[in-house]
Amino acid sequence: MKKYILLLLAGATLPAFTAFSQKKKLSLEESLTNPAFSMPIRQPHGFADRSYGEVVSTPRGDAFLKISKIKTDTLFYASDWMPGKRNFPLLNWRETGNVYALWADELSVWDWVARRKETICTLPKDAKNQDVQTKTLSVAYTIGHNLYVNVRQSVLTVTNEKDSNVVCGQSVHRNEYGITKGTFWSPEGNRLAFYRMDQRMVSDYPIVDISSKPAAVKNIKYPMAGQVSHEVKVGIFDVSSRTSRYLAIDGPADQYLCGITWTPDEKFVTVTVLNRATNHLKLNVYDAASGSFVKTLLEEKAEKYLDPQEGPLFVNAALDFVWQSERNGFNHLYLYDFSGKLKKQLSQGDDEVSRVLGTDARGERIVYVQTGALGLDRIVKSVPLGSGKVKILSAVRGTHNPIWCDGKNQILDVWTNLSTPKTLDLIDLADAKVTNLKSWAGKSPLNDYQAGTIDTLSIKGPGGEMLHSRLIKPSNFDPKKKYPVIVYLYGGPHAQMVTNSWLAGANMYMLAWAEEGFLVFTLDNRGSDGRGRGFEHAHHRRLGTPEMEDQLAGVAYLKTLPFADTDRMGIHGWSYGGFMTSTLMCRAPGTFKAGIAGAPVIDWGLYEIMYGERYMDTPKENPDGYETSNVANHAANLKGKFMLIHGTSDDVVVWQHTQSFLKKAIEAGVEVDYFIYPGHGHGIGGRDRLHLMKKMTAYFKNNL
Repeated sequence: MKKYILLLLAGATLPAFTAFSQKKKLSLEESLTNPAFSMPIRQPHGFADRSYGEVVSTPRGDAFLKISKIKTDTLFYASDWMPGKRNFPLLNWRETGNVYALWADELSVWDWVARRKETICTLPKDAKNQDVQTKTLSVAYTIGHNLYVNVRQSVLTVTNEKDSNVVCGQSVHRNEYGITKGTFWSPEGNRLAFYRMDQRMVSDYPIVDISSKPAAVKNIKYPMAGQVSHEVKVGIFDVSSRTSRYLAIDGPADQYLCGITWTPDEKFVTVTVLNRATNHLKLNVYDAASGSFVKTLLEEKAEKYLDPQEGPLFVNAALDFVWQSERNGFNHLYLYDFSGKLKKQLSQGDDEVSRVLGTDARGERIVYVQTGALGLDRIVKSVPLGSGKVKILSAVRGTHNPIWCDGKNQILDVWTNLSTPKTLDLIDLADAKVTNLKSWAGKSPLNDYQAGTIDTLSIKGPGGEMLHSRLIKPSNFDPKKKYPVIVYLYGGPHAQMVTNSWLAGANMYMLAWAEEGFLVFTLDNRGSDGRGRGFEHAHHRRLGTPEMEDQLAGVAYLKTLPFADTDRMGIHGWSYGGFMTSTLMCRAPGTFKAGIAGAPVIDWGLYEIMYGERYMDTPKENPDGYETSNVANHAANLKGKFMLIHGTSDDVVVWQHTQSFLKKAIEAGVEVDYFIYPGHGHGIGGRDRLHLMKKMTAYFKNNL
């Protein structure tokens, strides 16, 4: 028996879109720019009367349509709301039924019944990080490094820090641990919690700006693994008294403060306090009026690391709350009372809760999304807090993305799977009745194009786990011929490339690559998302090694295919995928004839504390792990054609990574190709995105 066992998944082969010669070839440019390929449902909204709304483009500009089985009404145009404007910003529906939006520096409300606009406030032109309180329509925002609040045109100064390295009201800990912003309104808008980050002790890191003459240096604060970190506090601003105080959070100054959550009565704030070693957390309660510590609701410890992404979800006036934890190996929901006593486990199974939508109108049940036994699906479920009896709401397996409707008795469910393009359903929570509202079934945007097939399969890896993968073949595929292969990978945590979704999670440009005569292969190795703590934690203290072993299992599978020319294989990834591309080119030399590493991590000692130390510990604690994973140490082993690509203003994976590899390669006499994108950060966007994709395509065509 072969070591690598193939298991075709249910619905594993997408249909071919190839039959007729009059179909157009799927070009690289169109794969990146044709909006029809995304099958957009723009800003969907569910109304309580079982109709739904969405933004559509019309000759008059953007319009918001209200659609039911009986009729379609145009509620308002962008130009009605803001004369001269053709495109809506993000629209936000309030519980009162009207809509608010930030149009650049103006916050206004549109009453679509009375068909008129009310201007709430005008913000300064340089305002950033705007955070609107949905009930009061007060706005928190930052200018520079300080925080302000606008209450119906009355501007309140929250912080007045003189040193620009003390930053208030912005995201901290470099956006790790579920942190996406720096302000947190209380439920009724009477108080505002906010972050204060002191970076004065963190080393400066230079980013060169070439837009001026001469070029200028912009220093950022970038705490690298093992170095001194920034110090964070949580403040509480009282709107009525216009005063601030800071929570009395005990512990080392460089610990992580995440999951900031208000209790419904606005009396308390909870903070998830995680130690820098990321193996011990406390869910602490603080008095919002005084800032004093009240109690610890729960503690969790882990042998390797904890990775909290959410705070508690309070579900009733008694302050019972739902907590997410991987304590049994998979992320699940647990119901606690406010004394910290566990009442029950709400979700079950050897799979992950990937998202919690919240409680229904009565606060009686939780709606959430779970991955399914293979980790490929995203299934909508509900569970009553009383009985704890789980109900599956999504009728069809696939990748479901639910959103609340008005009244929170129904949800809109946008979903796809391997055989179904995008679909919009309405689900009633009471009886789980599913009503289709919009579907692309039989109307694939690829129907008019030559586009190939996508096979999904599982491969038994060296660790015994089944590794999900995807293989794209060209539309004119002939099993008697041999095709060069491009392996696309990411490989890192919090990402999953292969899913039970349309195109199996592939990007449209990968189908365009296949039309250029390639097979395009992707595998989710250990360390990737959706498979539980054991699957992810396999890479702890040795980033790159188990991932490389699993990717080589994928290569071994490709070698069993008579139509795969494994002497002509290329590999490409970006960021963590760039790290994995570099690792495989240098630590498994000769496996790939050509590789392209985009913005690659080369040395985890040059990467940020908050991400790197979670997975690798510090360089002092794990010197061998850092030494082995440092791709520059293996540069002399490189074989084949290899191109590194980096944006010169990258503040996520700094340019120093690529330069450190190039220096080692030059010292070893190894030839490396190299391309920069001046002024770009971690991603290459805008019109330069097409330039990047054309360059990579040409590189693979020339070398494979």
